Amino acid sequence: MGQRSKANEQILNAAQGLSEAQERNQGDSSKFWKTYDNISKEYDDTLLSRGNGDMNIILTFAGLFSAVNSTFIIGMQPNPAETTNVLLLRLIQIAADPNVVHDISDLSSSTGYPPSTIWMQVLAYASLAFSVLAAFGAVLGKQW
Repeated sequence: MGQRSKANEQILNAAQGLSEAQERNQGDSSKFWKTYDNISKEYDDTLLSRGNGDMNIILTFAGLFSAVNSTFIIGMQPNPAETTNVLLLRLIQIAADPNVVHDISDLSSSTGYPPSTIWMQVLAYASLAFSVLAAFGAVLGKQW
C-alpha cells in the first residue's frame, strides 16, 4: 500500500508540474484567443439583448395593430338590419292581405359592392395577414 500511495503522489506531482509548465508557456496566441473570446462574448450578449428588445417591440406593435385592424374589419361587415327590415315589411304585407302573392325577387342574397369597398376589404385583410406574419416571425426570432 505504501508503494501505491507513493506512486499516486508522484503522478499527482507530475500532473501539477505539467499544468504549471503549460501556464508559464502560454504565448501571445493564447492571450489573443482569451481576449477574443471575452470581446466576442460581450458583443454577442449586447447583440442578443438588443435583438430581444426589438422582437418584444415588434410583438407588441403587431398585437395592437392586429386588434385595431380586426375591429375595422368587423365594422366593415354589411348591415343585416336592411335585410331584416325588408323581410318584416313582407311579413306585414302578407299579414295584411294573405290572398295576394307578393314578389320577393328583390330580396337577393348577394348584393353588389362598389369596387372601393372591395379594395378596402382586401387591404384590411392583407394588412392583418402581414401583421400576424410579423408577429410569427418575431416569435420565431425570440425562440431561436
